[in-house]
Amino acid sequence: MVDSSPASRRSQQWSSSPDRSRVSSLLTENRNTELNHQNALAAAQAEHERVREAAIRTFREHVLQEEQKRLLERQQSILLQQKREEERIRTEEYLRIEEERLRALKLTTVPKLPPEPEPKPQATPVQVNGSAAPGEPAQPVPERNTEATSNTKPSPFSAQQPASLKNPFAQVNGTGSTQTTQSTLPNPFKKTEPSPQSAAGQPASAGKSPSTLSALAQSYTPAGSQQNGVSASSTTKPPVVTDDRYVEIHKNLKQLREFLTQQAMRSPPLKRRMGDMRRELRKNMGQLVGERGGNKKQIAAIQALLDESLDGRVPSELIDPSGFITDKREPVQGALRNDPQLPSLFLYLLNQFSKAVINQFINECGAQPKSADPIGVMTAMIFSKEAYLWRGKTLIDILMAKFRVVCPVLFGYRGSEKTDQGRVRLGWKRNKTSGGWIPEQQHTDRMKGLGAGYAAIALRNFSSSKNTNPWPPTHYWTCMARIVNTPGAEISNTQCVVLRAIIEENEDRFIQFYGSAAIAALRKALVEFPERAVDRTPGVSGLAVMAQILKRDIGLEL
Repeated sequence: MVDSSPASRRSQQWSSSPDRSRVSSLLTENRNTELNHQNALAAAQAEHERVREAAIRTFREHVLQEEQKRLLERQQSILLQQKREEERIRTEEYLRIEEERLRALKLTTVPKLPPEPEPKPQATPVQVNGSAAPGEPAQPVPERNTEATSNTKPSPFSAQQPASLKNPFAQVNGTGSTQTTQSTLPNPFKKTEPSPQSAAGQPASAGKSPSTLSALAQSYTPAGSQQNGVSASSTTKPPVVTDDRYVEIHKNLKQLREFLTQQAMRSPPLKRRMGDMRRELRKNMGQLVGERGGNKKQIAAIQALLDESLDGRVPSELIDPSGFITDKREPVQGALRNDPQLPSLFLYLLNQFSKAVINQFINECGAQPKSADPIGVMTAMIFSKEAYLWRGKTLIDILMAKFRVVCPVLFGYRGSEKTDQGRVRLGWKRNKTSGGWIPEQQHTDRMKGLGAGYAAIALRNFSSSKNTNPWPPTHYWTCMARIVNTPGAEISNTQCVVLRAIIEENEDRFIQFYGSAAIAALRKALVEFPERAVDRTPGVSGLAVMAQILKRDIGLEL
């Protein structure tokens, strides 16, 4: 009320407060009695029990939820594994069906056509200067006795030394007895201008007389044979020489792979281990580093795999290694392995090792030529180890057969990049999916890596090693001579790319081996060779640039 005193208003406020009873209970006289304390303690204990039970109940609910979540995840994982296994079983069943179908197709034979009727006899052709008249078949020529000249036939891969500094590649063909067999062997070093027939895209033998072609019949492969994946039966392709042993070795290696696959189907121990050994070999090859002494673990792992294939821990059939080398070998006194046969698994692993080496060169060394050096060290070490020699000599021909197929330029082959047949002779790869040629940049990178890899193997110094160099520097000299002695009109961009790849980052070692002769060879390769080129391709310009780089970096004036 308005007329009430302040004391009465405060009295009304206290009486209307909801906490008055609680406060008054605390201010009573018996607030400190034992009974009051016991009641307060009991109330606090009851509250504690309530909170504790609520916490326990919450914890148990959380544990239950986590258990349910774990069981759900476990169930989902099992279902996923079951799905994967079902897919694997379906895939295996599909592969088995396809394999049975393939076997059935292999067993299916198609009857051959009956022979064509014999043509009517024609008049005897008129002989002019000992050869048949144009348009008439040549008379058969008696078979030559090739055994008499087999011992004097020079090897196309023999090492040749420089004879003069003015023209270091002038005598690379040799003289003397080699001239007697020039009619049966093509000379990759001889400087000859292209004939009108070859310039028009016709075979090089088109200008020979029919009698000469008949006499050389044994030097060529029969119709239907293939070289670098192209049939030799076409009339617009040059004849394929049968003495290209590396192509034969490459075919034998494919047959070896099929032979091991058949063995694995009959031998469970071989089947279990062969795939693992191949994968371990590839893995260790992919882990090579450029640091000195950083590849000891990888070298030991690869040697352990090869030793395992040799000592019989993984059984495999024995085969004759003669199908994988270019020379004929007899037992050598003191050699570790003089037996006529070696375990097929050992040769298979050498083949897989060579394949991994080629892949490393292609994938890593095109952009970084320096990365080829540790791969070259590993390759030379494996193929020079005494335990892996056969009859005292290396088995590096297995690797060189792969080089011959993927980079024929290293072995003196050349062709036009504007034609399909020329690209095949240069080692231009086809796209597996589309069937067309791979892009030019990809082809260039491949050739760079293979050239750098070849040089990393050929320019190894074994002067302080007890082992024999498996691929001495003479092969490097021969390779350069084959490229540099190409006629100017036939120089291709691929040849120039490979030539620069084998020189770049290797000029110092080349000079260490050959001295002033190497300098003359570099002048021939980097100055005179590009000047003779008719087409000014990027590869030709790259050789001239390489000469300027040597002058700038190491002061070598060519």
